[in-house]
Amino acid sequence: MKSAWMAVAIAGLCAAPASAQEVFPNRIIRIVTPATGGGSDVLARMIAPAMTESLGQQVIVDNRGSIANEIVAKSPPDGYTILIDGSPLWLTSLFRQTPWDALKDFAPLTLAVISPSMLVVHPSVPAKTVRELIALAKARPGQINYAAGTIGATPHLAGEQFKVMAGVNVVRVPYKGTGPGMIGLMGGEVEFMFPGAASAWNYVKQGRLRALGVCSLKPSALFPGVPTVSDTGLPGYESVSPQGIVAPAKTPAAVIARLNHELVKALNRADTRQRLGELGIEVVADTAEEFAASMKNDIARTAKLIKDAGIRVE
Repeated sequence: MKSAWMAVAIAGLCAAPASAQEVFPNRIIRIVTPATGGGSDVLARMIAPAMTESLGQQVIVDNRGSIANEIVAKSPPDGYTILIDGSPLWLTSLFRQTPWDALKDFAPLTLAVISPSMLVVHPSVPAKTVRELIALAKARPGQINYAAGTIGATPHLAGEQFKVMAGVNVVRVPYKGTGPGMIGLMGGEVEFMFPGAASAWNYVKQGRLRALGVCSLKPSALFPGVPTVSDTGLPGYESVSPQGIVAPAKTPAAVIARLNHELVKALNRADTRQRLGELGIEVVADTAEEFAASMKNDIARTAKLIKDAGIRVE
């Protein structure tokens, strides 16, 4: 009898850790974004309802402004606080000091979406193709200007990458953002620019801008009739605005796998893809491992561009 009682007790002790183990998720998940109404916020509000339905736990969107990245970096690594950022956060610290490290303080979940840039010129510019723009810039060194906003933002990096790869001397004219830059371009203050393709597309269709190329490596069905910059003058040229989703570093592998699965499923819903496509946004939804590799590649490529283009950082 005593030995039987001991066997039951030991079995109970062995089972305790498993029964006490928390099942993920069992409470609210927070998707933190930098700004209300921004691209990350829009994306978060598209996928949160789908994740809520699939997980059986509420997923909410929490807009936290400029401190969003820091909040998530310092959150418990349990999967209940994740971040969508399209700066992208993994390049931000190349241009200014940050209280977090993109590779050390975050665990990649998925590269959610990308928005390709578009090379557009003022209609008065005689160049009709990428090759013709390069030839024009070489014929008039230091006289062809492009518009860009914040240092380190996609339109700026796209312009500097174009400058380096084409071997041309073009001049950056700073504006307070993409919107003011496009107004300046349409007003003839500068010759060309690399805004988001979706932002420029209506102006292209209205004839107020001329599209020379989309900056994804493959032609985009979202912008019919527009070739790629890579295919029409600069092989390998690419400029896209990514939005990635990350969790705090040291989040358990099983939780990362579950979150990736749910995020990818939400992003690949037909209604989500359609709504994003209408905004000029392409779904990627890759694995955590693929996203980690692309982050490292982006950092290395951008660090080289900073050096090659002589970009001054803060």
